[in-house]
Amino acid sequence: MNFKPLLALGLTVLAASSQAFAGATLERIEQKKELVGVLMESYPPFSFLNEQNQLDGFDVDVAKAVADKLGVKLRLETPSWDVIAAGRWSGRYDICICSMTPSKARAEVFDFPVQYYASPAVIVVNAKDERIHSAKDLSDKKVGLTAASSYESYLNKNLVIEGAEDTQLHYPFENVQIAPYDTDNVAFQDLGLGPGVRLDAILTNLVTAQPRLTQDSRFKLAGEPLYAEPNSVAIEKGDAQWNAKVREVFAQLKQDGTLSKLSQKWIGADISQ
Repeated sequence: MNFKPLLALGLTVLAASSQAFAGATLERIEQKKELVGVLMESYPPFSFLNEQNQLDGFDVDVAKAVADKLGVKLRLETPSWDVIAAGRWSGRYDICICSMTPSKARAEVFDFPVQYYASPAVIVVNAKDERIHSAKDLSDKKVGLTAASSYESYLNKNLVIEGAEDTQLHYPFENVQIAPYDTDNVAFQDLGLGPGVRLDAILTNLVTAQPRLTQDSRFKLAGEPLYAEPNSVAIEKGDAQWNAKVREVFAQLKQDGTLSKLSQKWIGADISQ
């Protein structure tokens, strides 16, 4: 049997398939006239359910702005963070404007077209706690955080900040007991019970923590920020056309001031990048 024609046909089909995959997401969005975004249901002020039981927040408004630029409607899905961060969405979702920090592990399944904001990681403790004043005081303590987050990597002493690999991180603690949560809400409820009752501290985003620190006297910051955490848009790996389109849209949102305005609206400062 002559395999050359079959081989040529196979290569042609493979090339066609690769070209189709290269623009599969954008083609799907344009055909359906719908952008499917994924984010957390409870991560204020980035995403949360408002009094009308509708998703609201900085990430939600940014996703709406992206959909508007694309001329399509927006549909938001809210699976668990573990599902979001695992990737391999198989076309279920088009984009994660969901405060994801890039990492080498995540880069195996995601592309990160653009960083759209940055904020510091901080330690939050109960206001009555006099034991924890900095990261070194986390030794032998139970620390709450969002599961599969960069905070977990930090406490495991293996955090690599994508795009800032040369950043010198310090791990002045030992034997930290990590307590992963689906969201910060339950972690803060547990910390609010008192120092060491269920948690000794929480590791989280300063922007996320700020409303709680302002409105709830049970909490306070401990020490200085630990590291600056870039947050990027994430898409399924390998779709060059969609990657380029996302970068184009965010360049427009930055140039016309949309990102800055939304940052001021939800954060009270411009943390956009």
